Amino acid sequence: MIDILLAFTIFATREGLVGGTTANGHVIVERDWFAALPSRRGLETTVKVCTETRCVFLPVWDVGPWNTKDDYWNEDRQMWTDLPQGLPEAQAAFQDGYNGGLDEFGRKVLNPAGMDLADGAFWDGLALTDNAWVQTSVLPPSTAEVTTLLNVRSGPSLSAPIVGGAGRGADVPVECQVSGDVVNGIDLWDRIGVDLYISHAYVQVPSDWSAPVCPA
Repeated sequence: MIDILLAFTIFATREGLVGGTTANGHVIVERDWFAALPSRRGLETTVKVCTETRCVFLPVWDVGPWNTKDDYWNEDRQMWTDLPQGLPEAQAAFQDGYNGGLDEFGRKVLNPAGMDLADGAFWDGLALTDNAWVQTSVLPPSTAEVTTLLNVRSGPSLSAPIVGGAGRGADVPVECQVSGDVVNGIDLWDRIGVDLYISHAYVQVPSDWSAPVCPA
């Protein structure tokens, strides 16, 4: 089972491949916002990916890198069951020579990547300039879905610093709501983490959905 409390330190690489097609049929555009995990079990989930200063929430639309059956975030992983939860096979192969240093296809693993990030999430969301170690959580399903690319801000205000982003189609873990700057006629903002806020104007929820008010 996926546990939102589990965050793993994962090496993330930039996917690129503009014009290509992801595992769920999405055609990759310039500065796109999505993630890839090395197992089809990860498709259509959402990942929270953070550096020391920024966080992004991304829908998982592709499979990779290196492997296609390595759901390392699950306790009951599909393949490489002797590896500890949270350790990608590619990382074990690269760092420790696991599986002879090869991936599931017999290729020599050239980096420890356990996640790919589309260019927009990589460059604009996390402000990365090179492949990097990041804190990653695979989130459980949520009824709150982002309908367009959103800035994540440090407070419920359009003047608050941008500290990341949420990609279209990402399920976000709304902890509570607070009143803030009006966006498209809506003054509600969703808190989706510590000091992480998005405008509720572009979050789709069921008609009977509600969230608690954030404490002062």
